[in-house]
Amino acid sequence: MFEQTFKNIDDVLWKEAGCGTELDYTEQTSWLLFLKYLDDLEQERAMEAELRGKSYEFILDERYRWSYWAVPKLPSGEIDRNNFLTGDDLIQYVNNVLFPHLQGFKQRAASSDTIEYKIGEIFGEIKNKFQSGYSLREALERIDELRFQTQQEKHELSHLYETKIKNMGNAGRNGGEYYTPRPLIRAMIKVVKPKIGERIYDGACGSAGFLCESYDYLRQGKLTTQQLELLQTGTLFGKEKKSLAYVIAIMNLILHGVDAPNIIHTNTLTENISDIQDKDRFDVIFANPPFGGKERKEVQQNFPIKTGETAFLFLQHFIKILKVGGRAAIVIKNTFLSNSDNASRALRQELLSSCNLHSILDCPGGTFIGAGVKTVVLFFDKGNHSDSVQGMPLFSQAKSPIEGMATRKVWYYQLDPGRNMGKTNALNDEDLREFVELQATFTDSEKSWSVDVADIDWETCDLSVKNPNKAEEIALRDPQKILDEIAALDEESAEILAGIGGMLG
Repeated sequence: MFEQTFKNIDDVLWKEAGCGTELDYTEQTSWLLFLKYLDDLEQERAMEAELRGKSYEFILDERYRWSYWAVPKLPSGEIDRNNFLTGDDLIQYVNNVLFPHLQGFKQRAASSDTIEYKIGEIFGEIKNKFQSGYSLREALERIDELRFQTQQEKHELSHLYETKIKNMGNAGRNGGEYYTPRPLIRAMIKVVKPKIGERIYDGACGSAGFLCESYDYLRQGKLTTQQLELLQTGTLFGKEKKSLAYVIAIMNLILHGVDAPNIIHTNTLTENISDIQDKDRFDVIFANPPFGGKERKEVQQNFPIKTGETAFLFLQHFIKILKVGGRAAIVIKNTFLSNSDNASRALRQELLSSCNLHSILDCPGGTFIGAGVKTVVLFFDKGNHSDSVQGMPLFSQAKSPIEGMATRKVWYYQLDPGRNMGKTNALNDEDLREFVELQATFTDSEKSWSVDVADIDWETCDLSVKNPNKAEEIALRDPQKILDEIAALDEESAEILAGIGGMLG
């Protein structure tokens, strides 16, 4: 229904001098989509109020509404071309009037969980990159073709928007920060099995893929009005540091059906984990935290295990903020399982001590487009004993390694789709079906096996993936022996050819 409209919007952006990358396309589409959505939402709420004989107080004053400045209409429904802005007048209005007004909502909002606050936050971070008012005018009219009234319309728009995010991820390394393959996310959710009434959290939410897929998972089946309200307002929570990712996350959740997403624009790692209290904790955590980053010394002071590796700090945060008995699935680079540095080893020991690390999914290279490292997914439950990350880790409390250990056995699965992964051979749901099925009973197979924690060398705490069920590969032959064999064959061939030549002579 709307696919061609999205293509037309991209065509406009491609010709716009201020937009040079897929990231720019997604960013500019996002703020335009948001304002069109907001206008549709307000019009719908106003009609509902009128039917009930009540008045509706609009969030935006008339002169700032989409239907007033962006695409004003005649009573016939046609665009009022005598009263719309274009060219330099349109750019001046957007940059000097509209955006400053929308930015002010952050200060005027009653609280951070309101749509008013989200408006202020979004337009405080995003910039209009259109330089031509004529290009912007064309983009506005294309966006106006989109509708948000029905669930079917929202579903298609969310699918098209997800495609834009995926394209942004495929466009290069920076774009890849925002996109986790959706089949992998869905498999993680199927293993963890979140429920209505549980609070789900992603402290590095990027484009909110985990939260959107969690919403779709929980939305299945018939829900009561109370359950729907709880799913809308008290189930999905996220934090995101980067401005563009924050805006995309908000828009992505809105398109999936969450009217006022609980996403906070903040650097999660600046929070001291010793300040986390029971009321702050979550039942379920899904995340693919950024790895390879280097955090400053003052940020590292917020964590008992000091390291500059961003992903390792996030893992400490997730362990601490997870409720006792809570469940988590975290993507992390596979070198975490075997790195010999003190921080990596200490963090592995801490994870095994304070949590039940019951499953590890080993992902093939190419799972993440544009990422040059292999990854694993850690599935763990929070242990029932004292919260060790708060102070001194268990492994340094003069206790034996096995004493009080939350993890007893780790089940591994080595994912092998049977093909090279890449843009044209991306991961799909079928690739992960066997993993989900076998994980439910921790079944051993050619691709899966279990390791008893008592058999792990506690000094190194090496958890690396070593499949005992995989057939041994044939050892490589000595290169010199191969060269000698080739030389011998060459001599034999020369003798045969000489003999043939003699017979012909």
